[in-house]
Amino acid sequence: MSQQFRLQLDLQWFAGEKTEPATPKKRHEARKKGQVAKSMDLPAAFILLFSFMSFLMFGSYMKEKIINIFRSMLEKDLVMDVTMGNVQVLFANLVKQGFLILAPLFVIVVVIAVLGNYGQIGFMFIGEPLMMKFSKINPLSGFKKMFSMRTVIEFLKSVLKMSIIGYVVYTTLLGEKDKLFGLGHAPIESTFTYIASVTLNLGIKIGAVLIVLAIFDFIYQKYEFEKSIRMSKQDIKDEYKKSEGDPHIKGKIRAKQRQMAMQRMMQEVPKADVIITNPTHFAVALKYDAKNMQAPTVIAKGTDYMALKIREIAKQHGVMTMENKPLARAIYAQVEIGEAIPAELFQAVAEVLAYVYKIKGRTN
Repeated sequence: MSQQFRLQLDLQWFAGEKTEPATPKKRHEARKKGQVAKSMDLPAAFILLFSFMSFLMFGSYMKEKIINIFRSMLEKDLVMDVTMGNVQVLFANLVKQGFLILAPLFVIVVVIAVLGNYGQIGFMFIGEPLMMKFSKINPLSGFKKMFSMRTVIEFLKSVLKMSIIGYVVYTTLLGEKDKLFGLGHAPIESTFTYIASVTLNLGIKIGAVLIVLAIFDFIYQKYEFEKSIRMSKQDIKDEYKKSEGDPHIKGKIRAKQRQMAMQRMMQEVPKADVIITNPTHFAVALKYDAKNMQAPTVIAKGTDYMALKIREIAKQHGVMTMENKPLARAIYAQVEIGEAIPAELFQAVAEVLAYVYKIKGRTN
């Protein structure tokens, strides 16, 4: 294999390697497909933490509501006549009381779930991930996913989480060992209060630990997402061609636009008052209408072949041509088509127009 051929292969390999960050267009397309950097553990960890914290905040409220439900049932509901109407009223009342007890927890869970997802990916509502795709139920694809590197990493993450949670539970219960052994001699109310306190303490600790782990998981998901949407240099070139158009096609379009502009310019030459020439390399067509223009205006200009065409059209339509090398060059260099003559050229242009008007038998 020759060195040149090997170099070509190396260049092709590097051109196809996905080493470049994704473009905004690629990111937008990925987002439309539901592909975003998101950790499912982060909202779940926040929900767990704030759920247990809500028990601390609303525990007394919930306790009072539950006691009132049992008090009402023991004092009133057990001695009432059992009829269809009474049972319906009793059931509706229990549902209402249960909803009032759990309402603060539901509100907190919903708010935290929304904020946890919005903080990661913002507002996103798409239907493509919900569409039925037979590739999703392909056994071969599922088998490959089961033994992919991502599955292994997810398994290791789960093992790490369970190990850390187990350690937190073990150390917490170990610290409460003496009190736990003494529960057999404690009143039932004290036992329940103590168990609830330990459970809340464990829940908050576990929630805090899971949040820390979820933050690292989000960083990892961000890295994996950026890696998955990387582009090769060739991908970027292809995207540019699709979005901006093929350079060859754009060149043809610009050439066609120049041709059309030239045709429009040539159509204006017969309306000129005078053509100032170099005499062969430059030609500038001037027009002045005192009613509509503040100063003479360039309506056409060109060099070499274009200058020749301007002079030919002027000759065909009887437009006067005057040779003035410095003025022709100055106007061509300083004034674009459709623009008025600048102040520094007023005097020279005025003399030319005065001469033209005199020849034509016109007055200013």
